[in-house]
Amino acid sequence: MAIINVVRFDGLKSRDWLTYKHPSEKLVLGTQLIVQEGQAAIFVKGGAVADVFYPGTYTLSTANLPILNSIVNLPFGGETPFSAEVYFINTILKLDINWGTTDPIQLIDPKYYVKLRVRAFGQMGLRVTDVSTLFKELIGGMQKDELVKFDKIKEYYRGILAIKAKSVIADAIITNKISALEIAARLEGLSDKVKEKITPEFEKYGFKVVNFFIESINFPDEDFEKINEILEDKAAFEIMGDGRYTTKRSFDVYEGAANNKSGIAGAFVAGGMGLGAAMGVGASMSQTVGNPLHKEDTKECVSCKARIPVNAKFCPECGFNNSEMVCECGSKLTPGMKFCPECGKKVER
Repeated sequence: MAIINVVRFDGLKSRDWLTYKHPSEKLVLGTQLIVQEGQAAIFVKGGAVADVFYPGTYTLSTANLPILNSIVNLPFGGETPFSAEVYFINTILKLDINWGTTDPIQLIDPKYYVKLRVRAFGQMGLRVTDVSTLFKELIGGMQKDELVKFDKIKEYYRGILAIKAKSVIADAIITNKISALEIAARLEGLSDKVKEKITPEFEKYGFKVVNFFIESINFPDEDFEKINEILEDKAAFEIMGDGRYTTKRSFDVYEGAANNKSGIAGAFVAGGMGLGAAMGVGASMSQTVGNPLHKEDTKECVSCKARIPVNAKFCPECGFNNSEMVCECGSKLTPGMKFCPECGKKVER
């Protein structure tokens, strides 16, 4: 291999490279070494790091290659060649390293009790701060080609990132009882916790974790549909207000009656209301639909404001219980009251 007089690496247009191995191993004292900004150069002999150079221009001599000189016993002056591997290390901050969990975290949502398959994605920034450690612990056994890119490191660390991220996210959802639907508001805090956990792992190999972000935590649409059904039911209950369970049951019974060939009464018995109540509501429905009522024969439903028969206990429109009730203290209660005006006791419907 020809002896060269200048050793340098002008870098690539992109910042994707991590290490570059200079193609020539034949050097002479007096060779010029040029290290660009954002680089470091290391001399390696027999697989061990000998000397490290940071940005600047150097004329190689026994004076600035003390460790290599002690290993090789470099010749004094002249054109006598010596061999050493020269590696350039990228020390520029790399901010756009993407990461993600390849396998989902399977857990039960603490609020909706639905099994979810949670995945997380984000971005991190790394900088090489200890080039000797990086080469000794990682690059020395990895550099088969002239160039090693950051993607190679990302593959190497994928397992560590996934384990640490999963651990923090699962702890937040399970231990701290945070629903997966509400966890987006906690991304900043969770990112800090993951960064704290992965920093020592990267420092072992000469990296500094400059920043770490969880950009999204999500789960498949089919898992969300399960929660969506629960939310829709919950919203319906909230809108109904007092007596919402009775009203919800009434809706169910009316729907059953419409589809039950044995008639309204049978449907209401199946719904748990009893034959008497069923026939009463059935009669009310019959009067409303088949026999139009005069205003003086009707009253206003407390819940939906529809006009219903004056003697109807249940509203045929919304199913609300409009029957007059008596409090334990003996006071008569108007339908729709939430508390007794005499004793203040909550009305149970």
